[in-house]
Amino acid sequence: MDLSLAAQNLISPPVLFFALGVAAALARSDLSIPETVAKVMSLYLMLAIGFKGGVAASDHGLGSDLLLVIFAAVVLSFTIPLIAYSFLNFTTALSRIDKAAISAHYGSISIVTFIASTAALEKAAIEFPGIMIAAAAAMEVPAIATALLLAYRGSKEDASHGSTPWREVILNGSVVLLVGAFIIGMATGQDGYKDISPFITDPFKGVLCLFLLDMGLIAGRELRQVRHTLTPALLGFGLYMPPIGGVLGGVAGALIGLDAGGIALLSVLAASASYIAVPAAMRLALPEAKPALYLTLSLAVTFPFNLTVGIPFYIMLGDWLS
Repeated sequence: MDLSLAAQNLISPPVLFFALGVAAALARSDLSIPETVAKVMSLYLMLAIGFKGGVAASDHGLGSDLLLVIFAAVVLSFTIPLIAYSFLNFTTALSRIDKAAISAHYGSISIVTFIASTAALEKAAIEFPGIMIAAAAAMEVPAIATALLLAYRGSKEDASHGSTPWREVILNGSVVLLVGAFIIGMATGQDGYKDISPFITDPFKGVLCLFLLDMGLIAGRELRQVRHTLTPALLGFGLYMPPIGGVLGGVAGALIGLDAGGIALLSVLAASASYIAVPAAMRLALPEAKPALYLTLSLAVTFPFNLTVGIPFYIMLGDWLS
């Protein structure tokens, strides 16, 4: 594994379509994708990756390795927000609420980054276990719980004004579809995969390109609106926090005995930042937190960093640690 993987990822169609979206938004182009279409694409991607992960898990068989993967994912999701909060505490003057809200995003996951990393692994001919989708499903709620503890710590007033969105998080559409598709794929196995393979295999990369174009448009618009709010310390956090989480995830993957592909994917999950489930939960639980800060960091800083530079690094890390 060498730096040619980074070059390949930078010139891959999904990354270039993301770059096109950012450039179009910064240039104030009227290019846009209807919200309904974007939601359908998001649902399709989660269905496809969840179902294929379930089929792979069915072929692999369930056992102690799956339990270890889920355990490692939950521990990472609980602890990474604590590390993120500590860095923000030392380097910024943000309120406790804002620091907690930002930290939650970095303990959760970006399913699109996960999907892009599986595509990069396939392109590099590196096998990975399908059970890694279970780790993705396990890393949504723990990070939110840690963030709420940080936000409410030592403040009875803060603890009383908001409601903890457990039901909303657990029943969030992305979580339900991801876990549900995984279970259906695991139950139907290869027979079920053959039935819908033309739907979830051939169109996948094209839909991913269109979805990342939309993500690029959103990221570019956010950058345009809050470019004066993002301090160098915050921008730096959005760039150095992913590799820190990625290394922790990679070491955890190596300790539980994953192969190179599995280590890389756990590293990607630990390095990514949520911009779907966690923002929705934060708007309910911590309404004082500023979306312009946490959404811009996760979507406009960390997401493109991981998509272009991070994924090749995490794959090389998995190869080295294995």
